[in-house]
Amino acid sequence: MSHTTPGTILLSQLGIAFELHPYAYDPDAPRVGLQAAEALGVDAAQVFKTLMMEVEGKPVCVVIPSDTEASLKKVAAVFSGKAAQMMKVPDAERITGYKVGGIGPFGQKRHVPTAFDETVDLWDRVFINAGQRGLLLSLAPPDAVRATGGKVAVLTA
Repeated sequence: MSHTTPGTILLSQLGIAFELHPYAYDPDAPRVGLQAAEALGVDAAQVFKTLMMEVEGKPVCVVIPSDTEASLKKVAAVFSGKAAQMMKVPDAERITGYKVGGIGPFGQKRHVPTAFDETVDLWDRVFINAGQRGLLLSLAPPDAVRATGGKVAVLTA
């Protein structure tokens, strides 16, 4: 399996240092982020999951700790809307160019507004999907935010 994804290519082009962390992806795990954290032996709060959502019908990318749930109200507010909802799987895969279970915020096919939960700043490094199932990457939070042109905000309940 190649460990090169549009996400890793983008980070390399931006000169951002990252480490790759392959793990045994379990398609039957109820929560992929938690399964990844366990497989890699890292704190679930340090592994961030990437959610594709819609605010007022527009696509957004939300990156939150794998052991939390997004607050639809807070997500909507961060992107200046009234309502947010999860994006349908086919739409998420079409917009990002990635398969669900392997969606990361970096190098998506279409650039969409991105926000990271404020807890990202609690860590020296965070683990985020590299753009394929069974592959996380770790990097410094400011670099993750810079690579997506994103912002840091309160996103969880």
